[in-house]
Amino acid sequence: MFRDLNRNGVMDPFEDPRRSPQERTEDLLARLSLEEKVGLMFHTVIETGPDGTLLDGPGAISKSGTEEVVIGKHMTHFNVHGLESAEAAARWHNRLQQLAERTPHGIPVTLSTDPRHGGAQNAGTSWATSFFSLWPEPLGLGALDDPGLVREWAETVRREYTAVGIRAGLHPVADLATEPRWARQRECFGQEPQLVARLVGAALEGLRGADGAPSVQSTVKHFPGAGPQKDGEDAHFPYGRDQIYPGGRFEDHLLPFRVAIEQGTDAIMPYYGRPVGLERDGEEIEAVGFGFNRQILTGLLREELGFDGVIVSDWELVNDNHVGDQVLPARAWGVEELSPSQRLQRILEAGADQFGGEECTELLLELVREGLVSEQRVTDSARRLLLVKFRLGLFDDPYVDEAAAADQVGTGPSRRRGHEAQSRSVVVLHDDGGVLPLLTGGGRPRIYAEGVPEEVLASLGEQVADPAQADVALLRIGAPFQPRDDLFLEAWFHQGDLEHPPGLAHRLARLRAACPLILDVDLDRAAVLTGIVEHCDALTGSFGVSGAAWADAITGVLPPRGRLPIDLPRSMDAVRSAPEDVPGGTEDPLYPAGHGLEIDQVISSRR
Repeated sequence: MFRDLNRNGVMDPFEDPRRSPQERTEDLLARLSLEEKVGLMFHTVIETGPDGTLLDGPGAISKSGTEEVVIGKHMTHFNVHGLESAEAAARWHNRLQQLAERTPHGIPVTLSTDPRHGGAQNAGTSWATSFFSLWPEPLGLGALDDPGLVREWAETVRREYTAVGIRAGLHPVADLATEPRWARQRECFGQEPQLVARLVGAALEGLRGADGAPSVQSTVKHFPGAGPQKDGEDAHFPYGRDQIYPGGRFEDHLLPFRVAIEQGTDAIMPYYGRPVGLERDGEEIEAVGFGFNRQILTGLLREELGFDGVIVSDWELVNDNHVGDQVLPARAWGVEELSPSQRLQRILEAGADQFGGEECTELLLELVREGLVSEQRVTDSARRLLLVKFRLGLFDDPYVDEAAAADQVGTGPSRRRGHEAQSRSVVVLHDDGGVLPLLTGGGRPRIYAEGVPEEVLASLGEQVADPAQADVALLRIGAPFQPRDDLFLEAWFHQGDLEHPPGLAHRLARLRAACPLILDVDLDRAAVLTGIVEHCDALTGSFGVSGAAWADAITGVLPPRGRLPIDLPRSMDAVRSAPEDVPGGTEDPLYPAGHGLEIDQVISSRR
């Protein structure tokens, strides 16, 4: 049996599963129209309709209806946003593939996603998905530095993605978290090049899967390392366009990408930032965004590092993104004066294959017809993109079992393993009061709490509203940041200084005067904790850990074993004077990377 994708009654070579992906790619390439090849080169946001239906028109962020982009624009790569349920996601995916069968050669759709297995929600970087298993954020996996666990996590990601039709991950992140203020540290494994390289390699193994299992396309990002953002500002936004290397450590940031290329990553995504003041081998690197930078994408990535896979640009380098009454300007850093067509041309000249977050296929068609981009250049990128689809097996069977989807994701064993990993990833920063593990077996302690779910508290003891009546206080707070909400996406990015407001220390001191205090800080990025350390009996750092998992950690049911994957600086002065590109570059950190205490395991009646 074969799928007669072009409906001619004959098994053409590209439809023959016995042939190699390379043979099938070359046969199909020769059959495709220019419009079909151009459609392959665009990869944009797609949204689902209710109960697994296809969306007829624009969505909250997506700009066009599903039929328009699939049939009208011949697009076959989409980044899916919110998903209603496993069943609805699988149903929607199958309907999307049925729609793709109506195109001239039935090229199946590749669905991609940003990470979904942590608790963070950010429409620009990650999606909290309740029906998948919940694991620590990558920083938490870095705190454990266990390649076997990262491989298991990635294998779980692969199984759950493929159950609902997602076949491309816009991850793993290979960036080094060297700038303490940078908003995207939670997506990284840590600050040290060797640790990040080790865990990126394990993640790639898990996404690839064992022989015969459906695999997920990997997209390692953000080349050549997005960590050294000037002043820690993120390059999604105009004020964060610059990446700098005052410590001369550009090569450190390359190491995880070298490992990823050696391990055969399918795709690589460059970041938005532009390198300022960077020289390599005596050559000054042009200060334009990495997605527009031929020295970086062709000279370094293609020629020096030998990568011949897909280069997909980060999202919206070409057009401004208008959502509601907000805008996010095109991230055309260093080439802002170029028109959208000129930006497309510049990205292709740099060496990219695919335009992330764009659907302006008509502009590329016009460039080809005007002779500004050759059809051969389009064919070269289409070849790389088709080859991945054939390797994934999408041409032979892109469909998923809708009835089985719910039972294949968020299974009991996967949720338990994610919960265990979360508990183990907690870092005990200090236990000066000797209150850990928190013993609850000798009665029901009275607990004052903030930031801990009521059902978790009920398993620990009796909740009280007045600290003066409590035996212990449990507080969970976030790392500090300065809220911003001018440009689209800004509200989701935690940026700015790392110090808590001064009132927090006074409030903690009053609480501690009433009863012993255990404080947890959710470290989605580094924090300056110097002013509050002395005002708690025990201090932990966590990385996207649920209330239940934290409770199991501090009670010793699943004792924490985390070690900080990043420095926690002593002061903002130390942060401001540190070079953005140097791992561990802040002077005399309050808690250096690698710090973490262990507490004893306790057999609890709660489990």
